[in-house]
Amino acid sequence: MSTPRTTPPPTTHAHPTSHGPMPSHGPATPPGLMATHAAAPGHSPTAGSNPAHGPATAAALPYKVACLCDLRDEHGRVLLLHRLRAPNQGLISPIGGKLDMATGESPAACAQREIREEAGLDVPLERLRLLGLISESAFEGRGHWLIFYYRVLGSVWIEPQQIPEGQLRWHHDHELDTLPIPETDRRIIWPLVRANTPSLRRVGNAPPARPFDAHEALGFFAVHIDCVGPDGSNLAWRVEQTAQSP
Repeated sequence: MSTPRTTPPPTTHAHPTSHGPMPSHGPATPPGLMATHAAAPGHSPTAGSNPAHGPATAAALPYKVACLCDLRDEHGRVLLLHRLRAPNQGLISPIGGKLDMATGESPAACAQREIREEAGLDVPLERLRLLGLISESAFEGRGHWLIFYYRVLGSVWIEPQQIPEGQLRWHHDHELDTLPIPETDRRIIWPLVRANTPSLRRVGNAPPARPFDAHEALGFFAVHIDCVGPDGSNLAWRVEQTAQSP
């Protein structure tokens, strides 16, 4: 993975024109980061649990590829979409969407396109840092997902606004503890994002010890999640790789 440039990238601002509906090649975000799961007490997201096998027909399900985009302002707040449409209607998640498979679009190009379509920002590819790789089997018994989680290096800014998919708002990291987000995002994905972002790391319930740094060196994680049951209410996961930065 590339590391942040020694010369910090400039803050990116939205286009001065108003943001209207933009076409998308796929849904604004994949169906949550994952399905929900009530983890056993004391379960560590970095330790995971012994993965359970999905339904016998899981191998025949379609495999979809998507990206999620982590954009931060100068205060470390993350840009989240308050969804008005399925999937995850009524819940909150990062912006993103499916790759354009017909054109052979790359994951980074997909992230660049989704950021432009949903937030009105033109982010150069060199500012997209792959922070995580999330694979998911048999989501809701309908399909498998491979999700590339990108962090935009440097701070960006847009005004909170309404788009066809919902409302875009900025949120402090600690707000994720109480916001209506997919439960597996809360239990697995956001803890892994924090663990691999030095200025967001927590020790117990204490706030992060470092101030937010938009240009800090980031780690990397790869996690696999098995969804079990027709509604995805049970799941098991394992962290297959993590490389935390100092």
